[in-house]
Amino acid sequence: MASDGFTTCLWFDGQAEAAAQHYVSIFKNSRLGRITHYTGVEPGGPAGTVLTVEFEANGQKFVGLNGGPEFTFNEAISFQVHCADQDEVDHYWSKLSEGGEEGPCGWVKDKFGVSWQIVPTVLIDMIADADPRKAKRATEAMMKMGKLDIAALQAAYDGA
Repeated sequence: MASDGFTTCLWFDGQAEAAAQHYVSIFKNSRLGRITHYTGVEPGGPAGTVLTVEFEANGQKFVGLNGGPEFTFNEAISFQVHCADQDEVDHYWSKLSEGGEEGPCGWVKDKFGVSWQIVPTVLIDMIADADPRKAKRATEAMMKMGKLDIAALQAAYDGA
């Protein structure tokens, strides 16, 4: 049996299509896919309303499911957005926090309640540095930030 990886299913309460359109508008290499509708046989929604929306965001496959209010998102699951530079950090932070909630250490919760970590790739290298003093300084700087500032992280890492 052939496999093409996996698809992340996100459970929404009637907002799956709006969420999919929102994510597709933010990330490159994104597209909307197939949309299914309740038939009236399955529980959850009135016949004809959107049941699922397939989409890709930055090449990652998702399906948004309008499953109802039984389950909600929390920070136990989040998506890391790896950013090459400050412009990308600023872009994703702004777009994903709009209507949502800014958090500490590069975390945002979007208007649908989904948690995201906006992470400059250089930070991953800094905190994994073999020199524990450099890694500690970068980590300490990150812990004091909301949106991550690459120049400030670099200065802390360098001991400036």
